Amino acid sequence: MTGNENPLIIARNERTRWFSSDRFGMFIHWGLYSIPARGEWVRSVERISTDAYQPYFEEFNPSQYNPKVWAALARQAGMKYAVLTAKHHDGFCLFDSQLTDYKSTNTLCRRDLVREYVEAFRAEGLKVGLYYSLLDWHHPDYPAYGDRHHPMRDNEEYKGRSQDFSRYVEYLHGQVRELLTNYGRIDIIWFDFSYDKMSGETWKAAELVGMARSLQPQILIDNRLGGSGESNRNFGSKNPPVYAGDFACPEQIIPPEGLVDEDGQPVPWEACLTLNKNWGYAAADKDFKSPQQVVRALVECVSKNGNMLLNVGPNAGGEIPGECVQILAEVGEWMRKNSASLYACGRSEFPKPEWGRYTQKGKWLYAHIYDRGIGPVNFRGLAGKVKKARLLEDGSEIKLERPWMTTEYPADAFIDFPSSRLPDALDSVVELELL
Repeated sequence: MTGNENPLIIARNERTRWFSSDRFGMFIHWGLYSIPARGEWVRSVERISTDAYQPYFEEFNPSQYNPKVWAALARQAGMKYAVLTAKHHDGFCLFDSQLTDYKSTNTLCRRDLVREYVEAFRAEGLKVGLYYSLLDWHHPDYPAYGDRHHPMRDNEEYKGRSQDFSRYVEYLHGQVRELLTNYGRIDIIWFDFSYDKMSGETWKAAELVGMARSLQPQILIDNRLGGSGESNRNFGSKNPPVYAGDFACPEQIIPPEGLVDEDGQPVPWEACLTLNKNWGYAAADKDFKSPQQVVRALVECVSKNGNMLLNVGPNAGGEIPGECVQILAEVGEWMRKNSASLYACGRSEFPKPEWGRYTQKGKWLYAHIYDRGIGPVNFRGLAGKVKKARLLEDGSEIKLERPWMTTEYPADAFIDFPSSRLPDALDSVVELELL
């Protein structure tokens, strides 16, 4: 049996068809940690106890939260789907779970923030995903002392504390059932993450996946029931476990060659990346990526048959930081003119050129030109293979020509720009129609 004959892989490829066409999504990390504003891992990094973290719960009141604004920003940026942290590692729920009191409806805001998000993003025509942390530093039955990540991992008071992990797993499954039952169609459930012995069947992962698919047969599931952002374990195997997931999600890195299975065939994947250094809001973190970096990272992902899930971390009031808004606005302006070179596109049949990257969709080859260089732009090996060329952003014709100095390169095609500068400093896209 080859990988493509495995019914699990056939079903996965059918489910991910839209995912591998839409290419660009918004990740949203938001919760109580937006108040201390030192990143989403603040409890673990600073070893904050449950009692010391409680004041953030008591003051949480995001009066500026308007998911319609978030959704409009995502759509205008060219994003096609989004994933919101329904529950992060600190255990706080942005939804009205009946299984805990540690939720947004019990804070000053008295709102089911997940419901509002789902409705707003659906109204903008975007697909909707929910992130759910497998870790939970608030739940009394989640391992604390000796765990690699728990805030109380080295607190001697927790050393002999009684815990029943089976109760936590039941809680985990119950909350996922709520999320996939009470909010209409959910397109992605994004679990995070497995480590050490906390992996796979420790979570009763096969049962969890079975339940998720029984409730929402079309749902996409990431690969972190069996791995983490640093590992694509189980994914790409010819005979993956049921919980291997529908797509891999390398974190803060774009794989050098994309991702393929054991037979060398491409598999669905998305690089999840931050706009600055942190996932959750960090007031002092101003190290934002430029619009050019974002555009070129997205192009790189697509050129390797992947997606990009780009994160924003709203502040305590519920607003996406102004720097993020500005960056996404500029990315959106580029996408408005050039998105045809990314949606439903993938790796080109031609090797990466020295001046940028190719993406391709059937007979349409898109040259993403980053470096003007000296002289004409060389499309190596494309002589006699291109019917016509145009600048994608405005549809203007670009002549294919063979200047006098190119006689020694008969296998190559050439274009030239009238200016020594490229039309777009972010990425100038030339659409080539192949013969």
